[in-house]
Amino acid sequence: MNPSEMDHNIVRYGELIPCKSAFIDAHTPGSDQKENFTIVGGGVSESPDQHVHIRDTPGFNIGAAGQPPYCRNSLHMHSTAEVFFVLKGKWRFFWGRWGDAGEVTLEEGDIINIPTGIFRGFENIGTDYGMIMAFLGGDDAGGGVVWAPQVIQDAQDHGLVLGENGTLYDTKKGQSLPAGITAMPTLTNTELQSIPEPTSAQVVPHYVARYWDLMALSDRQPAKVIGPDAALRDRPGFSVDFLSRGSLPEGAYSCDKHEVLMPMRGHWQIDWDGGSRVLNPGDTCLLPPGMSRALKPTMTGEASLYRVRGTDDEAGATLAHF
Repeated sequence: MNPSEMDHNIVRYGELIPCKSAFIDAHTPGSDQKENFTIVGGGVSESPDQHVHIRDTPGFNIGAAGQPPYCRNSLHMHSTAEVFFVLKGKWRFFWGRWGDAGEVTLEEGDIINIPTGIFRGFENIGTDYGMIMAFLGGDDAGGGVVWAPQVIQDAQDHGLVLGENGTLYDTKKGQSLPAGITAMPTLTNTELQSIPEPTSAQVVPHYVARYWDLMALSDRQPAKVIGPDAALRDRPGFSVDFLSRGSLPEGAYSCDKHEVLMPMRGHWQIDWDGGSRVLNPGDTCLLPPGMSRALKPTMTGEASLYRVRGTDDEAGATLAHF
């Protein structure tokens, strides 16, 4: 692969293109300033305005959410994995039918694997614009999003209607549901009562890993973050490792699955047969199976990155600890 071809597989943080109308709560006060980014794969957007940077679907999706202080993402539920790490800012993640069953605060570099099958939301509680990077299970990450009933009602009150076809219609722009398309139905009381309401004590120990703990674990080898034998034991359709300066593979290596590199701290040089590029914090690099590559930090000081690899596991097979 020559350098120009590789450039198509690298999405620079400064070149990310946001969508401000990606979801049903795009007009709802408190959620109307959020930005959604689809980096690798089709993503989870309900809007045709969503820009997709790399359309390859290597068995998982990579995206991001950017929000100003105290902007929140409304309560929703996934049938496949949804994993976040905090790139910038300070974030509160909360869950439950009304968002009050449990919560956890994450700092920069922390990662959370939110259990499937529960309502979840998140908000930037820092003082500046914040960014979280997302890993989503499966090729069709948008196929399993279910919104809490009050979110759908609030959206309708502010002019957005979600059709049963998964498409948003903006009545403020004169749009309406097409003939033969009805509004997305809300969950029944029976369905709502069957959804788990785990506490913070049940979720945090099994689904959250802290940045400085991972730095310590990666002193001599990559820290296994998500996988059957990792800190967060799961089989969501991909594995996640954490690399720091002390855990770099010796020399070149290859992988038989797609691999995504996402620097957290420092600048990382990637060398392959045909070229070299430097990845910066917030960049995303998709590497094809079988390609030999070598990694190294280009400067002294703190250096860390998350590495995501496709697996043969069924997407969304989150282990229940509650």
